This record gives sequence, C-alpha cells and structure tokens, in this order.
Amino acid sequence: MILEYCQKVLEKADYKKLEDNTWFAEISDFKGVWANGNTVEECRKELFTVLEEWIILKLRDRDPIPEVDGIKVEITELAVA
Repeated sequence: MILEYCQKVLEKADYKKLEDNTWFAEISDFKGVWANGNTVEECRKELFTVLEEWIILKLRDRDPIPEVDGIKVEITELAVA
C-alpha cells in the first residue's frame, strides 16, 4: 500500500529544469518534499526517498497524511483483550 501511495503522489510532482541544467521537483500539498538531481531520473529517485522519509516522520509524529486518489496512509490501533 505504501508503494502504491508513493507512486500516486509522485504522479503529482512538478519538475523543472534549472539554468544550470539540473532538475528540481516538488509536490504541492506535501510541504518540505522536494529534490534535485543532475538528471530527471536522479531527481525522481531522490524525490521518492524524501517522500518515504516524510511519510515515516508523519506517522511517527501522528500527523495527518493527505489522502491521494482514495488511498490513505494511517496507523490504526487494535484493542487487545
């Protein structure tokens, strides 16, 4: 589920080629999730890593994570008898 969520989020990324011929990418609604690289593929891989780390931090801190295309990432707790 996490992989599917990340793939959906990455589809919403905005990529820009900078004046120095490197690439920059960010995902709106995901504050702090951005990356840059020498190629668009390197930039995409870095963006994926940053997104994974962002999700882990959000889960750890119990912060809300945006729903994307009907996919939710959240921790559910089960009562143990």
